This record gives sequence, structure tokens and C-alpha cells, in this order.
Amino acid sequence: MADKNKKNRQKKMKLPLAYKPLGFALGWASGALAGLAFRKTWMAIRHEEDAPDALDRDRGWGEILLAAAVQGALFAVARSLADRTGAKAIERSTGVWPVSEKGGRD
Repeated sequence: MADKNKKNRQKKMKLPLAYKPLGFALGWASGALAGLAFRKTWMAIRHEEDAPDALDRDRGWGEILLAAAVQGALFAVARSLADRTGAKAIERSTGVWPVSEKGGRD
């Protein structure tokens, strides 16, 4: 029994490191999808191809802050979706949650 607990502890210690490449790939993909979703959303909201950024002299505060809020929300949702999906897949395949500490990344 003690030998089995030792193996489980070792497995749990190695898993967060093994999850990093998968987490990186999922994060990259979710960022790309969030960028696409933001462009489509901005087009639907403002009927413009390009969203303003903070250094755009010709745009007002309202437009800039709206664009930042929409973009931030979409990226947060995409990141959470990717993180949770990856963690659940790892747990299903290994039986171990991929993050050793409570509370996750943030």
C-alpha cells in the first residue's frame, strides 16, 4: 500500500510538468481563436474591420475602452475554456488532476 502511495505521489509531481506542453498548445490555439472571435465581434458591433488601440489618436476613450473590454472578456473565456478542457482530458486519461496546488494558475 505504501508503495502504491509513493507511485501516486511521484505521478502527481511529474504531471504538472508533463501538462505544460499541452497547456501551451491549448493556450496558443485559444488565443488564436479568441483573436478571430474578437475581430468578428468588433465587426458586428461597430461595422469596422480594425478595432482601435490605446495609441490610436483618432479614436475616443469610449471606443478604446469598449474594444479593450470586449477583447479581454473573449480572451479570458477562451483561456478558461482551453485550460479546463485540457485539465479534464488529462484527468480522464491519467486519473490525476494536472495542477498540484489548489487555485490553479492565477
